Amino acid sequence: MDIMPELVANGNKGMLITDGLYLKPSKSTRVLAILEALTRDSGLSQFELGRRLNLSGAMVNQYLKQLQSEGLVEFMPVNGKSYRYTLTDAGHQSRRQMFSDYSSETVRLYTTIKDFVVNRLSSFLMEGKVRLALFGASETCEVVLSALRDTDFHIMALLDNDTTKQGQLFHGHVVSAPHVIDQVECDAVVITSFGKQDEIFEQLKPYSEKRGFQIVRF
Repeated sequence: MDIMPELVANGNKGMLITDGLYLKPSKSTRVLAILEALTRDSGLSQFELGRRLNLSGAMVNQYLKQLQSEGLVEFMPVNGKSYRYTLTDAGHQSRRQMFSDYSSETVRLYTTIKDFVVNRLSSFLMEGKVRLALFGASETCEVVLSALRDTDFHIMALLDNDTTKQGQLFHGHVVSAPHVIDQVECDAVVITSFGKQDEIFEQLKPYSEKRGFQIVRF
């Protein structure tokens, strides 16, 4: 989901900082990203750290010097021009605490988004309209499915325009082509692809007018 964490796993390369429209990486986020990257590979140069974390060389240098002055990172000379950046015991302890705090914030954000989804659909529950179809087998859809897991809603179909996803299982639901909605009894279709909401809305309108279901956009 596009509005989730500032730090995301980047394979074996450690953590990657993403600068979104609403979630801006803070100083603490960047420090955590550097500590995490050095935990995985203390042989990274300043240039490589900057490239992997999307930070300028000057910014990386500034943070490393700050971490050194705080006793969290040691500079170990490799030759006359390069260093290894090794976390001290205090550095490892600080990284663990920062990651714990970061994870707690992420969980709270995730919970808030799930609450938003349930609240957005609460009017359907009050009207006894519990049959839903979801359009968009995306990261957003994962959150919606998780939010609806302990509710009275029933997922009647999961749709997607991507032919490579059709026929595949997505969190226990078979992904179907959009035309399947013409054969499914549902009260509403929830658009779970944030990137193309307007396009999908127009695609669903003829089916909605014919079948009488509502279209929900977040």
